[in-house]
Amino acid sequence: MNPQKQARAVRLGPRSVAALVLVSAVGVVGFGWPFLTPPGSRLSAHAQDAPWLFAGLLVLLVAVVAAAISESGLGPKAVAMLGVLAATGAALRPIGAGTAGIEPMFFLMVLSGRVLGPGFGFVLGSVTMFASALLTGGVGPWMPFQMLAMGWFAMGAGLLPGPDRLRGRAELVMLAAYGFLAAFVYGTVMNMAGWPFMSALASNVAFDPQAAVATNLARFLAYCLATSLGWDLGRAVVTVVLTLLVGPAVLRALRRATRRAAFETPVTFEAPRQ
Repeated sequence: MNPQKQARAVRLGPRSVAALVLVSAVGVVGFGWPFLTPPGSRLSAHAQDAPWLFAGLLVLLVAVVAAAISESGLGPKAVAMLGVLAATGAALRPIGAGTAGIEPMFFLMVLSGRVLGPGFGFVLGSVTMFASALLTGGVGPWMPFQMLAMGWFAMGAGLLPGPDRLRGRAELVMLAAYGFLAAFVYGTVMNMAGWPFMSALASNVAFDPQAAVATNLARFLAYCLATSLGWDLGRAVVTVVLTLLVGPAVLRALRRATRRAAFETPVTFEAPRQ
């Protein structure tokens, strides 16, 4: 294949990379603060308030990342494709309504991130989750965490090796394996966002601000096993099945659209003839 004919991912500038690193670092703290604070700390004492604080902060940071990536890598053609893919993903999410983990939008995020790169994947994942929340009425303090987690999910697919060389069955197997593992990681990360809302008096698997980190970690693992393992497994299986069945066609369509769009080719306008 002629290298000039290959689909090229949307490239990131230094400012976009710095913004992604910043929002990811804050996101790690936003998700993992129950395990990062000592027992009895002031932050732990406000377990019911902290998710709201981090939710508001994450909204601002995701907006900063989207603006930075738009400035360096998203031209009009890429924005148009972003809108189409985000609308498609948002429409796919209500199909299963989350029942038993049947969420077909995840496979589209994997394939899109693979073809269009980690920066585009992060923005696509965040925008898709935002649009689907508006579509399904799922707006709440959990939404910014969903946006960030889905951004990471799609970005990870763009960081997989061999974007220009690996093709065929080997690529599909790699994407399916990533989708399977990442589906569990997504579910676990989202559990971390909602788990501190539980009252320690309501359950022996709830977050206890006065307990040691090891105790809370054991509680969290028990919480994941009891509440979300089945959902995560269903999400992982659906992602693998759809990736293997329709992945080849979707990858070809995405790469064809990317080549024709020629994202890195500047748009020029000819001066009117006199």
